[in-house]
Amino acid sequence: MISATTLFSPVEADLKELSENLTRLISARHPILGAAAEHLFSAGGKRVRPAIVLLASRATLGDRPLTQRHRRLAEITEMIHTASLVHDDVVDEAALRRSVPTVNSLFDNRIAVLAGDFLFAQSSWYLANLDNLTVVKLLSEVIKDFAEGEIQQGLNRFDTGMNLEIYIEKSYYKTASLIGNSAKAAAVLSEVDPEIGDRLYDYGRNLGLAFQIVDDILDFTGSTDVLGKPAGSDLIGGHITAPALFAMEEHPNLTQLIEREFAENGDPEKALEIVRNSNGISRAKELAAHHGQLACHSLECLDPSPSKDALTDLIDYVLGRMY
Repeated sequence: MISATTLFSPVEADLKELSENLTRLISARHPILGAAAEHLFSAGGKRVRPAIVLLASRATLGDRPLTQRHRRLAEITEMIHTASLVHDDVVDEAALRRSVPTVNSLFDNRIAVLAGDFLFAQSSWYLANLDNLTVVKLLSEVIKDFAEGEIQQGLNRFDTGMNLEIYIEKSYYKTASLIGNSAKAAAVLSEVDPEIGDRLYDYGRNLGLAFQIVDDILDFTGSTDVLGKPAGSDLIGGHITAPALFAMEEHPNLTQLIEREFAENGDPEKALEIVRNSNGISRAKELAAHHGQLACHSLECLDPSPSKDALTDLIDYVLGRMY
């Protein structure tokens, strides 16, 4: 399978510059907040979201050079994403992310919440300084969507009344909104036909949904080593994702286990076995592939370029994680 490094070769130098800039941008007045934020950016990660912004920028600029505003947009995107992860880890009480201790486990929840808030505030400040109202609106909506997604996820725990529509909406808020809106924002800064911006939004939305569905499949099929957490931990934590939703249609006894919040001995193991022996995982794979096809179709508006090829290959990369 193609690696993320090879995939992002058209923007490899841009991503290197981005990593150096991020560490500079977050130097806070308070050393602990600065240390917390710096820890986040040095924790690795594939930088998928800023890479998409940079690829969308280069794909829409054609022969024109990449501007500082495009670079700043990519940095803002990564800041917003990282801020959301910090808050996620506090809510989930996670000790590790990408096999690195989380901010909440290194410092404490109070500092972690403040570090996340600090990154959101920093990103908003840099966003305002882009002096483009359309872009400000697009990325402000993302920050609102993150909060909405977290609240929805909290309220929907162990709720067997969940359906596919609610699941897709929550996945959009938590993952796809940032990818879709930041890709569109790149096109806005490139000053191309608004329809190209709309198509890039569709690309990011569908790629983000495919990405989230694949992640949810891996929760059942991945190993603890790969996931960095025990397999099935989302379901056991009450988060009902696509594979479990489909499995519940086939096996009403799974619904009972979820409704009693896996209170009896052996309930978690039973639930995982039901999902793995159902058509839930294969149907979720079909759903992810469907969104991948929609994402691919949205790129037809772009002229041929290495950046367009990379955006296309990224779809295969995301879907390839299922196998």
